Amino acid sequence: MKEQEGSFIKDFFKLESASGIVLVVSSVFAILLANSPLNSYYTLLIETPVMIRVGGFEISKPLLLWVNDGLMAVFFFLVGLELKREFLEGELSDPRNITLPALGALGGMAVPAGIYLLFNHNDPVAVKGWAIPAATDIAFALGVLALLGSRVPTSLKIFLMSLAIFDDVGAILIIAMFYTSKISLSAMAVVIACLVILFVLNYRGYAEKSLYILTGIVMWVATLKSGVHATLAGIVLAFFIPIKSQTEPDRSPLKSMEHDLHTAVAFVILPVFALCNSGINLNGVGFEELGHPVPLGIALGLFLGKQLGVFSLCWVGVRLGLTKLPGDMSLRQLYGVSVLTGIGFTMSLFIGSLAFEETGVNLMFDERLGIILGSFASGAAGYFILRKTGNP
Repeated sequence: MKEQEGSFIKDFFKLESASGIVLVVSSVFAILLANSPLNSYYTLLIETPVMIRVGGFEISKPLLLWVNDGLMAVFFFLVGLELKREFLEGELSDPRNITLPALGALGGMAVPAGIYLLFNHNDPVAVKGWAIPAATDIAFALGVLALLGSRVPTSLKIFLMSLAIFDDVGAILIIAMFYTSKISLSAMAVVIACLVILFVLNYRGYAEKSLYILTGIVMWVATLKSGVHATLAGIVLAFFIPIKSQTEPDRSPLKSMEHDLHTAVAFVILPVFALCNSGINLNGVGFEELGHPVPLGIALGLFLGKQLGVFSLCWVGVRLGLTKLPGDMSLRQLYGVSVLTGIGFTMSLFIGSLAFEETGVNLMFDERLGIILGSFASGAAGYFILRKTGNP
């Protein structure tokens, strides 16, 4: 049994690491497209209108928003499945394993947001992007750790994964509370009806996945029309998927869905998201653009804010006796992985699209520039710090 669990963990880390590499390739390809003669075709592609219409009901959005609202709902559904499993059966089911990454996640969200607001508090439009540097991209960060091989202990990888889970919870709460538009009561009524159906299915121990998925699709459409961001439907649906079947104890609908979705999300959905959102035209970019408060606040929030927030709160927690470092992890390695948490790529881009897509002011260039600079600097610095620390 222990060998099977060890094999599962190794396979999981390999999958996340490979996903990070594919994300890098997709992002670089998008930047190359945006800075080539094919830029007009790239822009035309992501702005292509896509419409679904049934009678008088229709959903019409550009391709970019179908990716951000639709495909990313599947990503958040997988995140929800992972969260539920981790809290019920995984590393976070043991309270002793929660405090250190929870403190790190709290500091890693608060300090970057504070740095961003320091540069942008006088601009009522730019201030909407305060949460952009508060996110961590687990696929990229684990990809960097994988390059270090045996130089980093398994406990460091588990810490990074656990911190990213709390980080995701924080991002979900931020999206729910701060990035929703006007609420449609009729659409919300449909969402509530779907929640009641999901509750009944879960309460009765219904284990067939098809009815959960069908109800989830209806809930996604209603959430999209309600004004609440549609990706939240994915998270909510995941919490109702049973982790065990009452009639077949050895069967887990949740783990089955998680296993089925991992490859599609890692190698299709996230790379497509990166391809559609990373294209930034760098022609004419100089010190003036780099010094703009939005990219500067994001880049410094990711690179400085993340490492300061994560490391300092974890260090304070250890010093006060609230938690302790795993036996095979040193403070230097904790600092190195704190720097890596400044890789905010996927989630930062997503929150940035929510923050600025409806402002009427084009800050998407500034946002992407800051994310790319901050994430690259964090990845490179974290890699070299951890490479030099070795095992404690």
